[in-house]
Amino acid sequence: MANHPILLISPPLTKPCEPPAGLAKLAWALRAQGVDCRVYDAGIDGILGMLDRPPPVDDTWSRRALANRTANVEALRSMDLYRNRDRYKRAVMDTNRVLHMAGRSCDAVISLSNFGTTRLSPVRSQDLIRAAQAFDSNPFYEIFAEKLSRYFTQGEPAIVGMSINFMSQALCAFAMIGFIRRHLPRATIVCGGGLVTSWMNIPQRGNPFGGLVDEMVSGPGEKRLIALCTGKKNTQPFVTGYDFSADEMDRYLSPVRVLPYTTSRGCYWKKCAFCPETAEDAPYLTDSPQTIGDDLMRLREQTAAGVIHFLDNALAPRMLNHLIDHPPGVPWYGFARVTRHLADPDFVGGLKASGCAMLKLGVESGDQDVLDAMAKGIDIGMVSKALDTIHRAGIATYVYLLFGTPAEDEAGARKTLDFTLAHASAIDFLNLAIFNLPAYGDEAGGLDTVDFYAGDLSLYREFIHPRGWSRNRVRRFLSKTFKKPTAIRAILNNDPPFFTSNHAPFFRM
Repeated sequence: MANHPILLISPPLTKPCEPPAGLAKLAWALRAQGVDCRVYDAGIDGILGMLDRPPPVDDTWSRRALANRTANVEALRSMDLYRNRDRYKRAVMDTNRVLHMAGRSCDAVISLSNFGTTRLSPVRSQDLIRAAQAFDSNPFYEIFAEKLSRYFTQGEPAIVGMSINFMSQALCAFAMIGFIRRHLPRATIVCGGGLVTSWMNIPQRGNPFGGLVDEMVSGPGEKRLIALCTGKKNTQPFVTGYDFSADEMDRYLSPVRVLPYTTSRGCYWKKCAFCPETAEDAPYLTDSPQTIGDDLMRLREQTAAGVIHFLDNALAPRMLNHLIDHPPGVPWYGFARVTRHLADPDFVGGLKASGCAMLKLGVESGDQDVLDAMAKGIDIGMVSKALDTIHRAGIATYVYLLFGTPAEDEAGARKTLDFTLAHASAIDFLNLAIFNLPAYGDEAGGLDTVDFYAGDLSLYREFIHPRGWSRNRVRRFLSKTFKKPTAIRAILNNDPPFFTSNHAPFFRM
């Protein structure tokens, strides 16, 4: 059977700081089967294209941002900018201002990290269909239409794969699908990615886009795409293997080439309450650390990457041990669970020596009862020791806290405040989030719930908090109490606007 050519697309809008790893993994798998596979990151194309198309401006800030937009983009690609936080923040905010004004001129909300419109919702399938029907009204239309037309002229793909991982991509993805369907009516359009996987796990939810999207793929897409392109039906999901275009990496808004990489699929813990990995029962897949290490070295040499961003839900201890014994040769960062390993000075010192610039830690709460109710498997005393050990080793910490879970009340939130203040000197960055209840997890059945977002694709439900700790009360606590202490304000001020954890390591390199 002849191989069918395929075009893989990552639609706007994602943070424009690194190439999409999912497309690189699919490309590797498909090309290994001899498939003619092309990759189009419309996300970075859209951001850069929008910055090149001056919007109308009517105020001093916008005029300054517009005049300096090229210089700001180039500065974001230079390490010098990251040595001055004030200059960095001004460059980011001015760049974002241009995007904001461009969106405002066409009834859209565009930032460096998000996209939306006042008319259409990404959680309503009918609105996504409308976005496809009115594709030429999408703010990125002229940009993606020009590039897609060029791809089609070079050779029409028989299959188009659309990777939709975030809600911020959904409306633009369907605008692109509408354009493709209009110009390539015989092409097979397949949608996959993290957001599509979540949609497909909604009970009794099939493909609501019949006639527009041919298939919706849940989970890893290699097997299905290989089958569509080659007819082979027995291939297995890949853990290692990526195919990045090194030249394209210089387009992203980061001071060095960033190599995004995952050493596993799923989560090795997979016990936390309210977690999509648990609710969707995604299997945990990995490879031997040696195989992964060899693949990393191959990619680092091919791409001349300056930093590795590990995308795992949590790097497994045995992989961390491998990195200690076989350093990748460049700085790296990623998520890790707080285990006894991170309280061991020798182990953490080894991580630092291996190039670890930052660890992202899902601490969630400073109240042990809340952690136990969430099945986090974390001991708050161990967290305390780990933060101190990591700080002493010179590794930055990006700590994630979650407020408003069913087991928390204001007293529990104040314990988190006290814990954070007690360890403020060992916390470099903070992410504060308000809990969203997954609509279809087992835990939702035990709570009184109401609509969160009105839409058939909504993934969350509002709930009546059993302890009266409502979202409004949580918001007031965060703004009027948690964020007030000087030590916490200083940490929050460190956070890179819009880019957050994706740019945070560069301030420590």
